Amino acid sequence: MRTERYDTERSGEERLPAPGFPDATGDLPASDGDAVTGEEVEEDGEEAGLYEHFAVTADKGQTPLRLDKFLTVRMEHCSRNRIQAAADSGNILVNGKPAKSSYKVKPLDRIRIVMPYPRRETELRPEPMPLDIPYEDDDLLIVNKPAGEQNRAGLVHRIDKNTSGLLVIAKNEQAHARLAKQFFDHTIQRRYVALVWGNFEQDEGTITGNIGRSPRERQKMYVFADGSDGKHAVTHWKVLRRYGYVTLVECRLETGRTHQIRVHMAWIGHPLFNDERYGGDRILKGTTFAKYRQFVENCFAVMPRHALHARLLGFEHPATHRPMLFDSELPDDFKALLAKWDAYAVRPEEE
Repeated sequence: MRTERYDTERSGEERLPAPGFPDATGDLPASDGDAVTGEEVEEDGEEAGLYEHFAVTADKGQTPLRLDKFLTVRMEHCSRNRIQAAADSGNILVNGKPAKSSYKVKPLDRIRIVMPYPRRETELRPEPMPLDIPYEDDDLLIVNKPAGEQNRAGLVHRIDKNTSGLLVIAKNEQAHARLAKQFFDHTIQRRYVALVWGNFEQDEGTITGNIGRSPRERQKMYVFADGSDGKHAVTHWKVLRRYGYVTLVECRLETGRTHQIRVHMAWIGHPLFNDERYGGDRILKGTTFAKYRQFVENCFAVMPRHALHARLLGFEHPATHRPMLFDSELPDDFKALLAKWDAYAVRPEEE
């Protein structure tokens, strides 16, 4: 029997690329013999560090044994309850098909499991802080995160520190596992509002381009147009309002790569307004008049961060299976920024 772990290194284990999670049909990536292969885990996307991947192939002489007992013995520091929660959520596959905890493992069964989050090495201590919580029940809560707030424990996904908007937090293992599965299956609805430089010829479109670490600047992400590196990434955009020199757009994500909207928009020539990392913190469109330059500087001061807000979040409730949809209005700094551009679009000569 071979066991492989993909997110953290353990004594006596070799760190290997993580297998790709199955698609909606339950099919797994092809592999040669007993070796487990597949795509590497995206290490720093929205789901970064929130999941563990395991792959196990049973020995030829394996006697029938319940799946949860089989995995509990082989997965270090992992409780049987946690494994059962993953099975109940459809996160354990045996030979490419979801299996329950009571399944009897047979010789040469190929087992893959995705755990919602890794075991933490340090204790997390609660601390009081003001939170905008639009919704909460026994299984989850929705947080409307302000810009500048760090991501916290219990998150099923992340948004950038200086991005405002909606996040879902699981309150128990079963909720976490079931929400995690929805992120893997790309069934979560996520829509963002962004102010970007320039005007678009079309009213909507799709950006497809692999995203990975920049080979020159490791703090930046980069689009590998030829697909030679990075991870598959898709962003759909739609124009909400045109201001001439800048445009308000809605972005819908299919994937959750690091800085996906920011790097995709910069790649097509429309960096986010005031995005210092991707070149949006200087005047890219407009006139050379001093009044216009001062107007843009005033806009930068009104919203001293990149203009991006996670507006909409939709998913199936992990316990009731009811569709849940949440919408967050723009924060005050974003509203103030748009108010200035609204006024400029009407009376540009007065700015």
